[in-house]
Amino acid sequence: MQENLRIFTGSSNPKLAKEICDKLNAKLGNITLSRFKSGEIYVNYEESIRNCDVFLVQSLSHPINELFVELLVMIDAAKRASARTINIIVPYYGYARQERKSAPREPISAKMVADVLTTVGANRVITIDLHAPAIQGFFNIPVDHLTALDLICDYLKSQDIPNPVIVSPDAGRASTAEKLANHMDTPFAIMIKKRPAHNESVITHVIGDVEGRTPIIIEDLIDTGTTIVKVVEGLKERGANDAIVCATHGLFSVDALKRLDHPNIQQIIVTDSISLAEERPACLHVLSVAPMLATATRIITEGGSIATLFKDAGM
Repeated sequence: MQENLRIFTGSSNPKLAKEICDKLNAKLGNITLSRFKSGEIYVNYEESIRNCDVFLVQSLSHPINELFVELLVMIDAAKRASARTINIIVPYYGYARQERKSAPREPISAKMVADVLTTVGANRVITIDLHAPAIQGFFNIPVDHLTALDLICDYLKSQDIPNPVIVSPDAGRASTAEKLANHMDTPFAIMIKKRPAHNESVITHVIGDVEGRTPIIIEDLIDTGTTIVKVVEGLKERGANDAIVCATHGLFSVDALKRLDHPNIQQIIVTDSISLAEERPACLHVLSVAPMLATATRIITEGGSIATLFKDAGM
C-alpha cells in the first residue's frame, strides 16, 4: 500500500477499522481518544501524519451526537497536524433521515452535518447506502457512495430461497428492490404505508403478488423494528410465507432485537457498518463491508474507478 497512507478509528466501530487494515495489509494508526471530566473530547495522534493521506473510520450511530463531535475533533486534529488529505469513512451517515423538510420550521439536518464536516476540514467522504442518495449533493467535496446490495444479493443467492419475492417496504425503496429483483431474477412488490409519527407506520396497500411466496424485505436501515414488524404482519395477512429481512445498517434502537424476534421472521441480514453486540439472536446474520471499504480505500489512494466495485455501475 501507499507509504503515506494512515488509517485511524474513532470509538464507533474499531473492529471494522481493524478488518479494513487487515485487508490492506496496513497497520491501524495509534490515536488517543479520551474525555475530560466535563465530557469534552480529547484527541491526539500518536504518530506523525504530516503530508499523509489520512482515513478516519467513524459510523454516526448511537450515541450519534457524541460520535459526531468526536469525528469533528479528529478531523480538526488531523488538519492541524498537516495531513495532506483527510478522508472520512462513514459507513453509516447519521441524520440522513432528515434530508428534506416535510413540515414548516423543520431543519434539514443531513445538510447541516455535511456543511460542518466540510468546514472542519474533511476532503472526501466514503459512505454506504445513504437513506437518500441525493445527500451526496449536500457536499462540495467528493463523495464515494458505496452500496451493500451486491453483498446482500450474493448471500441471498447462496441460501436457495424457495419462491422468493423482493419487497420494498415503501415507495422510497422501490428502486433498490427492483435492482435486487433483477439480479436475483425474481418478482418484486411494493408496500404503501403512511406514517402518523416518527418510527411508526401503517400499511395501507400492497402492490404485487406475495401469496405463497417468501418475501425478502429490503431496507437501508432498521431502527426500532416497528415498521418491519408491521410490514411482515401485513405480508402474512396477504398469504405470504415467513419473511427474510435485509438492511445495510442495523441500528437496533431500544428493544428492536426483541421486537424482531418474531415468529414470522425467519432471518435478518445486516452488515457490520454499525458495531453490534457479540450476543445476537440466532436469526441475525451479519455480512462484512470491510473488503469493500478496503478496496475503495485502495482505489482512492492508487487510482481507478469506484464503479468497478459493483455489478451495476449505476448503483
